[in-house]
This record gives sequence, structure tokens and C-alpha cells, in this order.
Amino acid sequence: MHFAFDRAKRGNVAFEKSAGVVIFRKEKGKIYYLLLHYPSGSRSQKDYWDFSKGHIIKGEKLEETAKREAKEETGIKDLKFVEGFKEWIKYFFKFKGENIFKIVTFYLAETKTEEIKISPEHIGFQWLLYEQATEQLKFKNAKEVLKKANSFIRKSSITN
Repeated sequence: MHFAFDRAKRGNVAFEKSAGVVIFRKEKGKIYYLLLHYPSGSRSQKDYWDFSKGHIIKGEKLEETAKREAKEETGIKDLKFVEGFKEWIKYFFKFKGENIFKIVTFYLAETKTEEIKISPEHIGFQWLLYEQATEQLKFKNAKEVLKKANSFIRKSSITN
């Protein structure tokens, strides 16, 4: 399935917006974060671990994109978004010789689903504790989003 997604041109740089979600689940008083294993491609020459995220379909709201992408990439249908958490990352990458500036908006959501059905665009998944997830993430901006998500969970009543 191919959808038109939100990409604009600003000067000689393409601009893209995507949305994603930091997914967590609670088990025996511990918080586990879901990381997806991405194959090498446009963002990295080597495979890497990151959160569920994807392109915004024209007319879609950011949170709708995050929910749809999570369902498509993981099979999770019971996401409960945490109110008050919204973080952004920005980066440049090259795709087919074109410079692209990308902004990804991340939400935070809880699931009770443990078994993941990854999409063909991924090569694996892991549920990890915060420290392990931080080690596994490749990109500094993703580590920062996880740090903020973990802090947000710790400061709120979510852990209860």
C-alpha cells in the first residue's frame, strides 16, 4: 500500500514530518520499552534499533499517525496514550541523492500487549528496561526522547 505523505520542498532541501510513539508496558513493578530493529537503509548504513514511527498520511493528525504506525509495525491495538508527553527530534538524511530535513513528533503510550507481530520493514523487536534500551538505541536524539519519556513516567502516577 502506498500513500501520499507529507513532504515539502524548502529551497534545495526536502522537508518531511513523521510521528512515532515510545511504547512501554509494566510488568511486576518494572517498566519495559519496546524497540524495533530496523535494517540498514536511508537513515543508516547499518541496522539500528529505534521506536515505532512513520510518515504522516495527508489529512492525518500526528497522534493518528503514531497509533496507525504502531499498529502496522507491531500489531499493538491497545495503546493508551499518556497525556502531556510530546517530544520532537530533528535530523538530516540523504535519500536517492536528495537532502531531507525531517522532524519526528513522539508520543508516549502504554500497552498490555507483550507479543509483537513485526512488519516486514523490521527485522526484530525487544522489550527492554530503561538502561538496556538506552544502550541499544543508536541515535543520540532517540536516547534523549527515551530519557525524557522515562523521566515523565517516573514523575507521574503511571508507575502505580
